[in-house]
Amino acid sequence: MSRDARIVRGSRAPEAPIAENCFIVEWSNSADDPALSIARARVAPGETTRWHRLHGITERYLVLSGRGRVEAGGLPPTEVGPGDVVIIPPGCRQRISNREPVDLVFVALCTPRFTPDAYEDIEGTQDTRNIEDG
Repeated sequence: MSRDARIVRGSRAPEAPIAENCFIVEWSNSADDPALSIARARVAPGETTRWHRLHGITERYLVLSGRGRVEAGGLPPTEVGPGDVVIIPPGCRQRISNREPVDLVFVALCTPRFTPDAYEDIEGTQDTRNIEDG
């Protein structure tokens, strides 16, 4: 990790659709800062992300705008809105739905940083386990 202060201009990065059924802008995700990644996620009205889990990564959703219904681990489906933080431990199955007529926007904070090899798509499987990685 760099020992110098710096500014990452992630908010200027383009938004991209991903297979998970949402749109992502990577604000900060670098091997130079392996402890944390920050991304803005957008779920369009009427959409639900795919069931998935992250191995070895704790993810936090910080809802910025809109309302959604999160399903994570053993929690019952729970409504979330601006200012709510959802903490998702490593290996915990998760998805979020947007049932509102406006976009659901949240920041995804991952510790350590998100890497594609940590992602497991479990949509359509019978696998409802939560796997603890640490």
